[in-house]
Amino acid sequence: MLYCDDCLNILKRMQNETVDMIYIDPPFFTQTIQKLSNSDGQFYEFKDTWKSKEEYLQYIKLRLLEMKRVLKKTGNFFLHCDTSASCNLKLLLDEVFGENNFKSEIIWYYKRWSNSQKRLLPNHQTIYFYSKTKDYKFNTIFREYSPTTNIDQILQTRERVKGKVRYKKDSNGKVVCNTNKMGVPLSDVWEIPFLNPKAKERVGYPTQKPIELLDRIIQISTDKGDTVLDAFCGSGTTLVSAKLLGRKYIGIDKNPEAINLSERRLNAPIKTESILLKKGKDSYKTKTDKDIAILNQFDCNIVQRNKGIDAILKKLYNGQPIALKIQKEPFEESVKLLNEASKKKNCKFSILISEEFGEVPNNIILLNPHDSLFQDKIKDFLSK
Repeated sequence: MLYCDDCLNILKRMQNETVDMIYIDPPFFTQTIQKLSNSDGQFYEFKDTWKSKEEYLQYIKLRLLEMKRVLKKTGNFFLHCDTSASCNLKLLLDEVFGENNFKSEIIWYYKRWSNSQKRLLPNHQTIYFYSKTKDYKFNTIFREYSPTTNIDQILQTRERVKGKVRYKKDSNGKVVCNTNKMGVPLSDVWEIPFLNPKAKERVGYPTQKPIELLDRIIQISTDKGDTVLDAFCGSGTTLVSAKLLGRKYIGIDKNPEAINLSERRLNAPIKTESILLKKGKDSYKTKTDKDIAILNQFDCNIVQRNKGIDAILKKLYNGQPIALKIQKEPFEESVKLLNEASKKKNCKFSILISEEFGEVPNNIILLNPHDSLFQDKIKDFLSK
């Protein structure tokens, strides 16, 4: 169901304890007007401006009280925010839901590139997770073990005795082996990529979140057939996720364009599958340990996703970059790949690290890693 109205009005008309989970991504108190457009030129905006923080917090509090009322006793609540008012919202949630019902502070971590501000790069947002009572629904999701995990940690069962954790032993003193371990329970730090500009699910609505993020929230807190409520549904991401996962959904937003957009997305759901989440970070690594050892002798930034360039020197030459490549293909092909990639990146010249010798263009320097003077040549080159 979709409602175009202030969520306070709709919530007041809802019956007590009828919703299994509530997620909200309300205004963050950014004191700006959020604006964005899609590839078709459709323009969307909403105001996040307030007379004071007190006015903002009172606005949120009135709606939280109604949300708690409509939430089932086994229900869960999630509030999405950033640093603009996160500390104030945490105190407010403690007041409304009770400190004892605080379950987790989920950190949504992502990579975005910007050097425009004189501070640490903001690469996360916060999602506060509360239950209504101690008898809340929770589904554990397991992840693969870390590469540093040893076999004992995987196979051996642990128990707590007098406040200390130890390996569990049977009556004969042998360590009990647990062959039913499913992995490591999901932690409260989630690395999920931000929607890139070309993602198919991207609709051009300000502050749109990826479906992958909402999938995880819905999966840990609800079962199929449960009802999910998003009281600030925006472009409808929560609702699309709920529909794809077999949940019922209620979406509320006072912006008519947001409701229209949500309805269109629900009629034709599209989800962009993250390659990073599906294959993992290691799938992007194209360099062997030997390659990295060679490249680390230069003061460079290693590049993983380019066939023609393996690294870029940190030091520019006359304001232009210098590319490096380790020969992996036949010599002539490596020269061609490096030359073409360097021209696209406006490199002044490039360095090919190769054990073979052959003709190269004037803009490519050839270095042999087995040359006894290799280290001296690198130092001499970098000092110029």
